[in-house]
Amino acid sequence: MIGFLRGKLVHKAPPLLVLDVQGVGYELEAPMTTFYDLPLVGAEVMLHTHLVVREDAHSLFGFAHEADRALFRTLIKITGVGPKLALAILSGQSAEAFQHCIRNNDTQALVRLPGVGKKTAERLVIELRDRLPMMAIGNMEVFKTNETNETALPTANNPQQEAISALCSLGYKPLDAAKMVHNINSQDKSCEDIIRLALQNAVR
Repeated sequence: MIGFLRGKLVHKAPPLLVLDVQGVGYELEAPMTTFYDLPLVGAEVMLHTHLVVREDAHSLFGFAHEADRALFRTLIKITGVGPKLALAILSGQSAEAFQHCIRNNDTQALVRLPGVGKKTAERLVIELRDRLPMMAIGNMEVFKTNETNETALPTANNPQQEAISALCSLGYKPLDAAKMVHNINSQDKSCEDIIRLALQNAVR
């Protein structure tokens, strides 16, 4: 099992990112809560990781916070919740906000998350109420050691389109994702900022 990776961030296009670890490029999928805390391309970071092994693929997931990885591992044990849905849940809410929904039986807030229907929300509340992992609030665990350098890959030219693609990867339909992005003022905002605002509006 790969517990963590420390390396240079060479590419990020939510929900995918690439870390250069001593010359080896590791491709990871990460929730938006991790992307919000990532430094600029070219800096060094350390991410907690979880490896999902299937017959047709080995998928590596990265998390800025230990609490997010713990919640991810708990979610994928629930019937009907796979890694993709767990990633969408973590992108739509922080671990603390999700924990609050579970403890307060707030299924209405959960169904606003992509891919979570009424039955899934009820199952999450029932099965997780007594088994949520302990989560440290405000525990920042992304380690940034270097500033950007000249070898960094260029950023995307169209953050709005990249945000729409990321929302689609999280489970939103293309038309819904486009509407979410177009309903906010995205001028001079990064892809991560656009996604953050779109998801905040979606779960209100």
